[in-house]
Amino acid sequence: MGEVLLELPPPIERRVARRLNRFTVELKSGERAYVNNTGRLLDLLAPGRRCYCLPKPFGATELRLIAVEDESGAALVDTRLQMVAFERALELGKLPWAPCRVARRNPKLGSSTLDYLLKCGGERVYAELKSAALRVGCYAAYPDCPSLRGRRHIAELAELARRGGKALIVFVAALPGVCAFKPYGEGDPEIPKLLKEAVSAGVTVKSFSLHYEPSNSTVVLDSVEIPVLL
Repeated sequence: MGEVLLELPPPIERRVARRLNRFTVELKSGERAYVNNTGRLLDLLAPGRRCYCLPKPFGATELRLIAVEDESGAALVDTRLQMVAFERALELGKLPWAPCRVARRNPKLGSSTLDYLLKCGGERVYAELKSAALRVGCYAAYPDCPSLRGRRHIAELAELARRGGKALIVFVAALPGVCAFKPYGEGDPEIPKLLKEAVSAGVTVKSFSLHYEPSNSTVVLDSVEIPVLL
């Protein structure tokens, strides 16, 4: 059994009809749901797939889609909740490879805005989270489509490491029952190459796994670290 990181309101269960655009999913009920994950999510957002939503009181959509049924639980596709879960894991000291606290959110680095500037002991570490919500066998994978932003972030962090700075890339394996993380070259052939170059430059690359449990509406930490296969 994993450890509960977040307790959420009871979910509103719906079925996917189709993805209308980058941020909107049409549901079988006729409602529309906001989704903040910009990956294509073709396997997860397939027509008829059960999904889990929360109310969204403002904007053009009635609901916010946070998770999608996947094997023994649900994939947490909401990237904001992935970040909140990561921060909670840091607060609880659950990630032994990251004895850190959040010093600043959305720090600038070169031409990029990253997710975090962390304070790890006496060191400042620039960190970027990436959502690995694509299942390839037992692996969680990223990205499922070309990502110019992802390429830029990896390159900026590699350059920082070459200059002697501390850099961390964290892949949130947001699927139940995954065995490891690996980059998905079919989604973007540049990402695996850039990650290898980043590691050679001194960037730390880690992955941990979690999922959404619809029975009690919680985000569960499954493994504090899973292998990263580059």
